[in-house]
Amino acid sequence: MADITTDVLIVGTGPAGSATAALLSTYGVANMAINRYRWLANSPRAHITNQRTMEVLRDLGHEVEDEAYLFATGKELMGNNVFCESLAGEELGRMQSWGNSPASQAAHLVASPTAMNDLPQTFMEPLLFKTACSRGTQARMSSEYLSHVQDADGVTTTVLDRLTGREFTVRSKYLVGADGGNSLVAEHAQIPLEGQMGVGGSINLLCKMDLTKYVAHRPSVLYWVLQPGSNVGGIGMGVVRMVRPWNEWLIIWGYDINGPRPELTDEEAKGIIRNLVGDPDIAIEMTGISYWTVNNVHATRMHNGRVFIMGDAAHRHPPSNGLGSNTSIQDAHNLAWKLAHVIKGAAGPGLLESFTAERAPIAKQIVTRANQSIGEFGPIFEALGLLGSVDPVKMQENMDKRCDAGDAAEQQRAALRAAIAFKKYEFDCHGVELNQRYASGAVVTDGQEPPVPNEDMELHYQPTTWPGARLPHCWLFDAAGGKHSTLDLCGKGVFTLFTGIGGEAWEQAAARVGADLGVTIKVHVIGPRMPVQDHLGDWSRIRETRDSGAILVRPDQHVAWRHDSLPADPAAELRRVLTSILAV
Repeated sequence: MADITTDVLIVGTGPAGSATAALLSTYGVANMAINRYRWLANSPRAHITNQRTMEVLRDLGHEVEDEAYLFATGKELMGNNVFCESLAGEELGRMQSWGNSPASQAAHLVASPTAMNDLPQTFMEPLLFKTACSRGTQARMSSEYLSHVQDADGVTTTVLDRLTGREFTVRSKYLVGADGGNSLVAEHAQIPLEGQMGVGGSINLLCKMDLTKYVAHRPSVLYWVLQPGSNVGGIGMGVVRMVRPWNEWLIIWGYDINGPRPELTDEEAKGIIRNLVGDPDIAIEMTGISYWTVNNVHATRMHNGRVFIMGDAAHRHPPSNGLGSNTSIQDAHNLAWKLAHVIKGAAGPGLLESFTAERAPIAKQIVTRANQSIGEFGPIFEALGLLGSVDPVKMQENMDKRCDAGDAAEQQRAALRAAIAFKKYEFDCHGVELNQRYASGAVVTDGQEPPVPNEDMELHYQPTTWPGARLPHCWLFDAAGGKHSTLDLCGKGVFTLFTGIGGEAWEQAAARVGADLGVTIKVHVIGPRMPVQDHLGDWSRIRETRDSGAILVRPDQHVAWRHDSLPADPAAELRRVLTSILAV
């Protein structure tokens, strides 16, 4: 007999694991989260927080969203990506990033009720973990996953208590492996992975130093420093990343993955940092040195039976595009409501098959995108003349030529501007963040064709209510004048149905079908003199149905199904769709 019993055991308390625990506890599902360490993240690894992730925090409650903003660096201080020879030296160019250019800023404001920000993992993890524990998660630190065995009814997991050295067992209905890029849960569950680990080597140098005079006039999250001949490959690019403005920093420096891993002393690290800053006398307090590898791996399945993986266990990639913790938290948002419905008996186990169908393609997409973004530095190096020689003197001469008069130098300057602007695919990739569309048994399209994109789907968000897409945001108003996002009116662990005047019969249908299936379905009838009103007309423009039609939204705020107008028997239609989605 197991020592501990729970509905869901979560291995790992990073962004994926803590978000899963917080959502399950919010939905009233018993869960336990374990962490082999004594506490949470000890370095600010992940930090870029996109709008979709902030929508998940908002779905957990405005108090969670507000606390994230409280500790985050706001979007306005993330605004530039700066390319330079050193922070104190010559600037090569910059681009407005993370939704801060005027056109992109407008697109972000239209797309979501939330704002991008920079929230280091050392703040995000405690926020999610605290939310989970305060709502019912049983958490155990210093508890190391060893192995699991699953059967037809559940999973028995063996855990090591690292404080006592004793082993104990946990019996759960489901096991979630959110245990990082070297996931033992994924290995033991025989999850198939594609790609290659260890394609590059990097060093994180965490430190404190006051860089106000070098950066406050051009606020940024990332400063890219190019110093020919100074490190692996001869190009010598280091990254100076803001952790807290403007006195806490994380420097990223490369090493040759094909050779032995360097073991830097604090003094050697300070030497690298001073070169990148361009100030040999700057005072530096080292707070940490760590080593990591660039990976290019994704899971082709994200579950095996009752065992699921998510986060870095499923998608292992460099930090380019800032997609790591964002995708991890979104994995949790996808899985948690499905587990809750199955555990509560409102859905069949077949619903859980949709987790792999929906999230494995996203894992592949973001791993591909992140690794592709690394390659997209090539045109910058080429424009600066850094690829044709390994001689640092010659490379510097090539860089200096851009300052000359004449056609060749003019073309070089144009090429550099174009190469930096092209990095929008890494630093302003709004479509990758919000255009995730699912195709699975948990979505019913009734044969409707997806909308044809009118812009680049990686760069630009394309709002649509086509089933599988995230419900588009717009502002709606209550009778007292209060303002609510469409996303505020759905989610929170339940299904929601949106309709309009002439579609009131959907409300009765939802009540009847929901009662029969044991599923909560909220209904909003939107129109004049209704509790929710579309004063701006934005909902009518984006809903892609008639007033009497219906849009059924899943608990994770993705559209499950839509119908253009009121059918002869709305209850029968709703029953058909929900029994299909819920696999009952």
